Amino acid sequence: MNSTDTGIIFFYLLLMIILGLYASKKQNSVDDYFVAGGKTGIFSIACLWLAGWIGGASIVGGVDRAYEIGISAGWYIGSMMIGCLTFGLFFAARVTTFAKEKSILTYPELIEWKYDNRTRLVAAISAIASFTGQTAAQLVAAALVLQSLLDIEYSTALILATTIVVLYTTTGGFLAITYTDWVQFTIIFIGVIFIGVPVAVENGGTYENLIAVLPATHFDPGGWGWPSIIAMIASISMGFFTLADSYMRCYSAKDASTAKWGTLLAVAFLLPVMIGVIWLGLTSSFLYPDVAGDGGVLTFFVLQEFPTGLKGLLLAGILAALMSSADICILTASASLTKDIYHRYLNPEASNGRLHKFGMLSSLMVGTVAAVIAWSLQEIIDIVLISFTVSAAALFVPTIAMMYFEKLSSRAAFYSSTCALITVLVWYSGARLGVVVLTEIDPLWPGLIVSLVLFLSGHVLLGRTSTN
Repeated sequence: MNSTDTGIIFFYLLLMIILGLYASKKQNSVDDYFVAGGKTGIFSIACLWLAGWIGGASIVGGVDRAYEIGISAGWYIGSMMIGCLTFGLFFAARVTTFAKEKSILTYPELIEWKYDNRTRLVAAISAIASFTGQTAAQLVAAALVLQSLLDIEYSTALILATTIVVLYTTTGGFLAITYTDWVQFTIIFIGVIFIGVPVAVENGGTYENLIAVLPATHFDPGGWGWPSIIAMIASISMGFFTLADSYMRCYSAKDASTAKWGTLLAVAFLLPVMIGVIWLGLTSSFLYPDVAGDGGVLTFFVLQEFPTGLKGLLLAGILAALMSSADICILTASASLTKDIYHRYLNPEASNGRLHKFGMLSSLMVGTVAAVIAWSLQEIIDIVLISFTVSAAALFVPTIAMMYFEKLSSRAAFYSSTCALITVLVWYSGARLGVVVLTEIDPLWPGLIVSLVLFLSGHVLLGRTSTN
């Protein structure tokens, strides 16, 4: 890679830091830090959804998976489209209205408002663990890309990636994420759709060539395996309703209509991104059937085929995809640490200024812990999927119920979410240890069944209580 492309990448990295520092000057409260004061517009909401979800698993991991199994890899982003559509139609406006009425900043706060502080604690622990893990997954992907691009050690690349993301997120908060996501989504969209696909076609990745050369299994929609596909669609779609960052985007919207239409606008952008990711993966499989690169198939393809300048732009887009997911994950975990743990249980009398400072400190802590975890991560998509599964199984049923029913049992919510969380973790651990009966069933299903059965039976046996 020549100096022009390297310069473009370093300019992008510097721009992220500058935007973070600029955003830090426009914050006056903890509300500004975590939800940008609740003044975000429709396009910004769409960019926040897209930049947050179209990350390392979607772009880098998605191209890798399309390279291996073909068009079936599209179900990962397709699952996001389904989840984003249903959340936008049925939840976004309701969530925003509740948040404005109750001055809520986090998803676990919403849980306590309807149930109790014990269920809020379960939601907070799930959010912190899930988003710290997701941050680690994005950091390891970014480090692998930087390692390949700059020809440096993995440890150095990880430190560089972590420093940049943590710096602009910690200093600028949600407003910095909004500014950087405008840039990151634009680079991702242009890079994948308007640059990546035409370059792939020019280098032989036409529809006719792909059909003629690649194995028929690459064009089987069920190539991933239908049990895995169905579980993935369910866990990711449910994740939109139970992952705390979904609620932070709605809380940041200036009104309910903005939250709804911003979410639906994101769905329209997801379709061409899914097509572009699949096309790049298939073309890479056509051109390099035996490629093996530490930075991923997409990075290898870009380095081999893209002209100077465009190469640097798309590589910056790959980094943008990774960093745009890492930043919102850091801030979401930080929000739960600050509001749901520190403010709720450790220092209820903390001033706005102290909460703001603790929020910045907790963002730094989450980024640091995620970087440490990143040393041992391997499969990006698999790590992100287990994060979705944990939240979906434990909290989906209580979350749906609280938005549509007035009187519910807080004890039923606590026991169902806690037992479902334990079930998923035990099931997943057993599968990892090779217990055959556990490996054949995705942990989402037993966790979800436990949650549903205990919630409904507890609702009947323990009685109905209203906490609002």
